[in-house]
Amino acid sequence: TARSEEIDKILGLEMGADDYLTKPFSVREFVARVKAIMRRTRILQNNSSESLSPKQLSFEGLIIDLDKRAVLVKNKRVELSPKEFDLLSLLAGHPGKSFNRGSLLNLVWGYDFEGYEHTVNSHINRLRRKIEPDMGEPTYILTTWGVGYRFNENL
Repeated sequence: TARSEEIDKILGLEMGADDYLTKPFSVREFVARVKAIMRRTRILQNNSSESLSPKQLSFEGLIIDLDKRAVLVKNKRVELSPKEFDLLSLLAGHPGKSFNRGSLLNLVWGYDFEGYEHTVNSHINRLRRKIEPDMGEPTYILTTWGVGYRFNENL
């Protein structure tokens, strides 16, 4: 795109884009970004086949159907964006494991650089609004202070 303002990049990424490349760009940068996306896809596929091998992840009041990419909260379907679903399934697939914002950014979005970590915060907040019974005291997605986020291992 020719739109290179920071706000344009942020909006594009927060709306679900996997990457954002502005003109002019070099072929080497383009290839590096494609490789980063492919690397992230392989990581997610490996996580999916190793750690997320069940077709569903079930917790108290929350069901994540990995094949259908569907989420039920108290037996009611909740519509998530593709990135929100990827973020939730990654966290829920590793209960108790704390992920820093940079690693979530890399694993879910494929970005290996700082500066867009607020994108993770925005998605976590939207995700919590959709699945948490009480935003003030989250049940599923917990904050690991000074680190990032984790899925509650006690469910």
